[in-house]
Amino acid sequence: MQSPHAVGEHLRSTLGSLVEARGVPAASVAVLVDGEIVTHAAGLLSTATRIEATTDAVFQIGSITKVWTATLVMQLVDEGLVDLDAPVRTYLPEFALADEAAAAAITVRHLLSHRSGIEGDIFTDTGRGDDAVEKYVELLAEAAQIFEPGALFSYSNAGYVVLGRLIERLRDTSWEQALLTHLATPLGLRSVSPSPYEAILHRVAVGHVDAGDGGEPQPAPFWAMARSNEPAGSMLAMTAEDLAVFARAHLRAAAGSPASDEEQAVVSQAAANAMRTTEVRLPRVAGMGAAWGLGWEIDRDEDSVLFGHDGNTVGQSSFLRIAPAAGVAVVLLTNGGDGAGLFHDLVDPLLRELTGAGLPEAPVPSADAAPAAASESSAPDVSGYLGVYANSTVEMEVSQDAEGRLWLEQRPTPELRALGAEPSTDEFVPYGDASLIARERKDGLHLVLAFLEPADDGRASYIHFGRAVPRSR
Repeated sequence: MQSPHAVGEHLRSTLGSLVEARGVPAASVAVLVDGEIVTHAAGLLSTATRIEATTDAVFQIGSITKVWTATLVMQLVDEGLVDLDAPVRTYLPEFALADEAAAAAITVRHLLSHRSGIEGDIFTDTGRGDDAVEKYVELLAEAAQIFEPGALFSYSNAGYVVLGRLIERLRDTSWEQALLTHLATPLGLRSVSPSPYEAILHRVAVGHVDAGDGGEPQPAPFWAMARSNEPAGSMLAMTAEDLAVFARAHLRAAAGSPASDEEQAVVSQAAANAMRTTEVRLPRVAGMGAAWGLGWEIDRDEDSVLFGHDGNTVGQSSFLRIAPAAGVAVVLLTNGGDGAGLFHDLVDPLLRELTGAGLPEAPVPSADAAPAAASESSAPDVSGYLGVYANSTVEMEVSQDAEGRLWLEQRPTPELRALGAEPSTDEFVPYGDASLIARERKDGLHLVLAFLEPADDGRASYIHFGRAVPRSR
């Protein structure tokens, strides 16, 4: 399966059955191999309309949008208009946070690598006008600072909206128009859709949610999230092939290869390589990379390098992985069901065949994992993990029952519940140093919790699952 033809045959023979097995309404796949892009699609774009998926259908790419935003920023760096280590206020003098010292210290690099410390999951809807991003950034004047800039990694949607506003200011246009002018058009991509107004002109995937009774997934109650979060990934849609073209442009740039007449260069070799170079390593958590660069999630930064990004919106999940040594990229776009499970089923064997190395092994609890019973001298001391951690969108409580079993109760705010989050209580067991792992698989993975920055009393200051949430009591 080393040729584009063989990859195409493999997709045609396997995708339909894999989609059905994982309860995914529709999936669209694009594989870059030998410089060519092979595509295939299967399933239904909507279980209500029964429209079949085709390779020209657009799906939302969710947070993979962040890499597009990061690329727009790196173009400004290439042009000498932005210094990565300059404070954001150099370009946005009005930028303000509840913590004045942090607002003055946060740099562009901090934002690109999710080390700003700005509370990340703020989804305030500021309307549908061209000033939605500007209004959102103004509201951050009340946003909490969860750690000093540069101290930790904590995935931040809010930070990427600030980057979107920086792009608007320096390009003197909306983020949407900047994306079309400086990325989609140079790459020859005609179906890239920054908002529903463009997406509706194409065959378009509708997100789906669990019916709740074991039946067929049902269309989500709305298609797009707030425009205020669009630089972070609230509504950008495209075909799987479009995203593969974007990946190919990054591979060509990093290798110093010449652009083609159809696909102009969109970033310099230095910028492309900087974006995928490790800036910060992450605690071992499920569903995220081992490290982060300037926009890219890095699964492996040694030996068989692998990087990419994932994305989720309401009822849609997206996945992109790039193996630069082999010149391979794999895109999977889905509109409901177990997208993460499909990603593993499809992408892991593809990468193994095409590159010699698959996806990193997902963390799983030990088969004999037992409760951390306080009565057992050999059991790890988990007392420092117990307590409540909270931000403006969720409260997370770690507790231990009389039998020594550990539980995580998550209580999302009404604002987060409106986006599909639900209260939950799940059992966790010890997992390595200063970590717990969910006993049961959920949403395609076993959630891992890291406990960071112990205080003098031994209690962790943060619970970390990709986002760092500070202890509240």
